[in-house]
Amino acid sequence: MERVSERFLRYVKIDTQSDESSDTCPSTEKQFDLARLLEKELKELGLSDVILDENGYVRASLPSNTEKELPVVGFIAHMDTSPDMSGSDVKPRIVSSYDGSDIALNNSTVLSPKDFPQLLDYTGHDLITTDGTTLLGADDKAGIAEIMCALEYFINNPGIKHGTIKVGFTPDEEIGRGADRFDVKAFGADFAYTIDGGQAGELEFENFNAALATITFRGRNVHPGTAKNQMLNSMHLAVKFMDMLPADQRPEHTEGYEGFFHLVDIDGTVEETVIRYLIRDHSREEFGKKKDLVRSIAEFIDKLDSRGSVTVEIKDQYNNMREKIEPYMHIIDLAGEAIKNAGVVPVIKPIRGGTDGARLSFMGLPCPNIFTGGHNFHGKYEYISIQSMEKAVETIRNIITSIVTKY
Repeated sequence: MERVSERFLRYVKIDTQSDESSDTCPSTEKQFDLARLLEKELKELGLSDVILDENGYVRASLPSNTEKELPVVGFIAHMDTSPDMSGSDVKPRIVSSYDGSDIALNNSTVLSPKDFPQLLDYTGHDLITTDGTTLLGADDKAGIAEIMCALEYFINNPGIKHGTIKVGFTPDEEIGRGADRFDVKAFGADFAYTIDGGQAGELEFENFNAALATITFRGRNVHPGTAKNQMLNSMHLAVKFMDMLPADQRPEHTEGYEGFFHLVDIDGTVEETVIRYLIRDHSREEFGKKKDLVRSIAEFIDKLDSRGSVTVEIKDQYNNMREKIEPYMHIIDLAGEAIKNAGVVPVIKPIRGGTDGARLSFMGLPCPNIFTGGHNFHGKYEYISIQSMEKAVETIRNIITSIVTKY
């Protein structure tokens, strides 16, 4: 069997960065490079019903080898990497038997436990890091590698009984479109797990309710030499708006179940300024209040000066999957036991973000999330423990074998 780290290192060298400004699916043609490789590898492993569709979705089946009537389980990971940082020319490096000291990624970039204390939890582990110029891509190529290695295990050990296993690899999860064209009916699973979490042991079935707010401020531009009582600078209107949002509800001041307003983009001139905020909260009620607050502040500023105007567009992105998972808590119990049997303590906590699984749960496929072992996703300080990746593979295997004994 190929080691999970070997697969991972092969996958991260393929640039699959998605692009939220694109209206195609997938948003970048280069995502097909990994999709085609996975299609080829799935066929070589001997899976059936291997399909790569025109939208970049890959799916396959490993048929049951037992006569027992068992539920069909699926495992899902996404192929794209974050649009926030380059995924091109990734040069991963391996730090063997990490000793707890600073890791020099390059001459100017250091991965240090002073900045990231959780690094010390991996003393003695073999870590894969970046070279300090790109992201690594563990989100979510680690999940892909872990699923592929779990499949290879069962194919190479046909005497181990299992039910039907479905796998799916999606494009564009990082820009919120991973489930847009996912065919739940064709996938054919009774329930599934996204392998898209962080530290070893993570098991998540709650996530943010999410929306994107786009606020447009329009002013009046005249020559600054004759501007008195005539000019209205739209950027100043935007600043007033930003100052009226609660500062303690920014991402850098929140944790756990606390929601936030996250300023992600500003594009401004005197005449027009557009700002965009991510709105997040686990509570449906508090989520609604946050959206109402954005609208009310915008309305207040709009009335301040008749020379300008303020408009708001709020687009819901996904909802908290908890309400869809609660009727199927046995799949959480199943995963929790599988993690324990891999020698890892389950860490059940809310996702401070979203996954394909959140939307898929609302599309009729209950789909909680399981760890990959990675940390500091989306940036040059990203790293992953090889030992944690191996525990993720073991967890997937344990879920599959447990289904045979429990159903």
